Amino acid sequence: MFDVFGSVKGLLKIDSICIDNNIFRLHYKVTVIILIAFSLIVTSRQYIGDPIDCIVDEIPLNVMDTYCWIYSTFTIPNRLGGRIGKDVVQPGVSSHVEGEDEVKYHKYYQWVCFVLFFQAMFFYLPRYLWKMWEAGRLKMLALDLSCPIISEENKNDRLKLLLEYFQTNLHCQNFYAIRFIICEVLNFINVVAQIYFVDYFLEGEFSTYGTDVISFTELEPENRSDPMARVFPKVTKCTFQKYGPSGTVQKFDGLCVLPLNIVNEKIYVFLWFWFVLLTVLTGLCIIYRAAIVMSPALRLYLLRARSRLSPQKDIQIIADKFQLGDWFILYQLGKNIDPLIYKDLISSLATKLHGKESV
Repeated sequence: MFDVFGSVKGLLKIDSICIDNNIFRLHYKVTVIILIAFSLIVTSRQYIGDPIDCIVDEIPLNVMDTYCWIYSTFTIPNRLGGRIGKDVVQPGVSSHVEGEDEVKYHKYYQWVCFVLFFQAMFFYLPRYLWKMWEAGRLKMLALDLSCPIISEENKNDRLKLLLEYFQTNLHCQNFYAIRFIICEVLNFINVVAQIYFVDYFLEGEFSTYGTDVISFTELEPENRSDPMARVFPKVTKCTFQKYGPSGTVQKFDGLCVLPLNIVNEKIYVFLWFWFVLLTVLTGLCIIYRAAIVMSPALRLYLLRARSRLSPQKDIQIIADKFQLGDWFILYQLGKNIDPLIYKDLISSLATKLHGKESV
């Protein structure tokens, strides 16, 4: 199993410079790792076995397996209930009258690994855009200042460069912050779109899948109708047709076991709860970001929280002079440089902005 997860260990690397926030990282790091790991699991035959095994008389088993994997299998929705072994063989597996009983075909299992991988790509897309737009600006500004052990000469040189940068680019950095907000909005749009996409992929079953599973666990055994057996059946039917000796079409009904669905049902239960949680957290993050854009008082409060070692009057001077983009870069710098050096930067900036000679 370690071989499977070894393929995604590169994504666990911690960035030396933080250019985003924790909610952003839940999208491009945690969710991408989860989706790629799931994609690798469903393709690992040594842990799951063959994805499909079919039984039918007079047809070679390997032929039946290949045929049913390509052309899909089916269940009978109105036979999901009943006593297993008496009324039905398995939930949804029973004799049926063609043209009268509804038949539900299951084709999604051929595409699960690909869908999970492409979902991971879309979750990484806002991160890719932000890295391209950010272009290493914070890394350049915070160079060597994240380490508290730095010579006084180097520290002063770096602080002078930072002061010159803020003085030169004062009120010219709003587009930098707007681009980040765009990427946060894209995260929210993406996770909502992913929920609708998976619901379409599973033929309308995903939107209520998690709540259906919870309801199933709370019901009495005789009243239960397993939603996981409905969406991801472990045993299905498959009909093979061929010409007989006289040239007439012969139909052969077979039973197919889908061991992969034991994994798929758990994957999509987890993804339902994860996507809902991610949607709520990202929505709250968008509201928080909107409040920051509209409220200078909130920006002042957050800057005070970020630079607790600095005098309040210095922070007030900076908050009064800085626009959204200037504030955003200064706030992000606070995540990446040593607190004592950040205190010196705040003090020097306040002095500069107040019209005095830099210390």
